Amino acid sequence: MFAKLMENWLLKLLSLSFALVLWFFVMGEQKLELGYAVPLELKNTPQGLMVANEVPSLVDVRISGPRTLLMNLSPSDISISVDLKDLQPGLTSFKRLEERLNIPSALKVTRLSPSFVDVKLERIRSKAVPVQAVISGQPAAGFVVKSVRATPDKVDVEGAESELKDVAEVSTEPVDVEGVKESFTLMVPINYRGKYTGLKDKKSAEVLVVVEPQPGHQNQGERKVQE
Repeated sequence: MFAKLMENWLLKLLSLSFALVLWFFVMGEQKLELGYAVPLELKNTPQGLMVANEVPSLVDVRISGPRTLLMNLSPSDISISVDLKDLQPGLTSFKRLEERLNIPSALKVTRLSPSFVDVKLERIRSKAVPVQAVISGQPAAGFVVKSVRATPDKVDVEGAESELKDVAEVSTEPVDVEGVKESFTLMVPINYRGKYTGLKDKKSAEVLVVVEPQPGHQNQGERKVQE
């Protein structure tokens, strides 16, 4: 039995090798389709301008082609870049994103969503606006908040020109005065979160709260002394 198996062993080995090569070739040439979430990169934003609209960070792409090529294609190696160099303020539509996909020519894009992106560029502007100190709660009975002052009293807000024109002031996080009987100073964050604008430098303010006895009000201790 063993002797028969060993007959023409060289020919049998060559046949097996040929079959394996043929199998790998056939499997490699089989068509395959895979989906990828491809990062969308915006490059070379012109100086003094910014993107002022929602642009997807990922594009859903389906790619078909020979199995061997697709299996060797790493998701980290796939990207789509949009060059904004020399663009002027306004809305620009970038179509046929599949042509910007860095994949081998033997592969074919069968689906891409979105298939285009709109990029709105606006000038970056800065504006100084007042800081409004916000308080919450009530001081102790017989006391009133005489005044509230924030330092700095103005801060710079920077960002997209169209949004900036509607920013009239910014506010601090609420300062709690519940039950207090004396003046105090507290450093608090400035509460401003624009969509395409933000605080340029100062992110917090020092709030001075002046608390005084209420005019004409006598506490129980004072009344007892008078009695």
